[in-house]
Amino acid sequence: MLWVQLIIEVFRRIFSLEFLTYFLFAVALVAVMYGRMNRAKKQLYGSDGGSGEAIWGDVIKATALGFFGGIIGSILMVLAGVTLNNIGINYLWMTAILLFLFNPRYLCFSYAGGLLSISYLLTGFPRVEVPQLMGLVAILHFVESILILFSGHLGALPVYAGQKHGRVVGGFNLQRFWPIPLVVMWIVPSPYFAELARDLIAMPGWWPLISSPLADNPHVVYTMIPVVAALGYGDLAVTDTPVGKSRWSAERLAVYSLVLLVLAIVASHWGWAAWLAALFGPLGHEFLILKGQQKELGGTPLYCKPERGVMILDVHPGSTAAKMGLASGDIIFYLDGEPVNSKEELARQLAFRSLYVTIDYLRGGQLRRTQGKMPLGTSLGIIPVPEPGDASQVQFNVKGPLARLWSRLKNRRKSGNR
Repeated sequence: MLWVQLIIEVFRRIFSLEFLTYFLFAVALVAVMYGRMNRAKKQLYGSDGGSGEAIWGDVIKATALGFFGGIIGSILMVLAGVTLNNIGINYLWMTAILLFLFNPRYLCFSYAGGLLSISYLLTGFPRVEVPQLMGLVAILHFVESILILFSGHLGALPVYAGQKHGRVVGGFNLQRFWPIPLVVMWIVPSPYFAELARDLIAMPGWWPLISSPLADNPHVVYTMIPVVAALGYGDLAVTDTPVGKSRWSAERLAVYSLVLLVLAIVASHWGWAAWLAALFGPLGHEFLILKGQQKELGGTPLYCKPERGVMILDVHPGSTAAKMGLASGDIIFYLDGEPVNSKEELARQLAFRSLYVTIDYLRGGQLRRTQGKMPLGTSLGIIPVPEPGDASQVQFNVKGPLARLWSRLKNRRKSGNR
């Protein structure tokens, strides 16, 4: 019965007219981000990824999954008893934005929350409840892990990426954004809400898991309030498929989130454990990032030039290649019976093709053949893996605005000293 009551209350808060107005604003921001991604794909490869249909398809999927993740996150927030009263939400955002100026990937509550928590434990400023703050971070990341597992691979952008020693290989840039409706707790003086007594839900004796000093006052109650959030995921798949890499990331992020949540719960009962939660939040997250980069930079690439043939990095939807059944990872050996071992040879053979083309290709160790109609003026619609001389299109480490400014100042100083 408790679960039913909680779910009903969560839905009631989320589907209020006033809240949906704010949520639609978050959906619009997500639509802008997907629009930029699709325009980048069209600019790079000339595909039709920038069409409105493709963009709104991404937005609808992201919104539906965001609702799903938001319901799970809201129930976890309520069960854990995470409150927004003393987590320093303004300081949290300001710190996250400041970190972004140094490196975009630091725009994450795990880093900002960890720094605020450590600052409070050392100096007493800003005044935040470390267990509540790190519990919030843990649950948000757990929701993110679920969304990554189900949709982190969608809309993967094929790119040429540079590994160690300057080698350029094929890969996929993974980027997803989700608008999230969340219901969180807020502690209020009970006299002001006496008229709401009939709507109160009797919680079990073990609740809340993350206790707050504010709740020690017998004249307060917990109330639910809806808030709008947005989650983002960025990654690069070089040594694995987009599906495999997103699953790899989701599994590890889920473990990180659960460990952090346990530490937050322990910290709410034993003060010394607050240090563990405050340190594990940013350091554990940074370990995941560095481990993922090490895997992609130093591992065996999945999409690189084979000894023979032309490997396909990606296939444009609706193209001739897609209609012929070709897919990412296939290696084209012959076109109309003629061997092809480079992008140039493939282009040359296509220039002298007939109306129908026959392609022999390797998939999963088996040689296969496919035929299809390719009218004049159309392209095959594939993106081959990079070959020697091709330039990298993405970087693993991107500097923030302040870091770029500092680099420019140092370069000017060096130039002036010559």
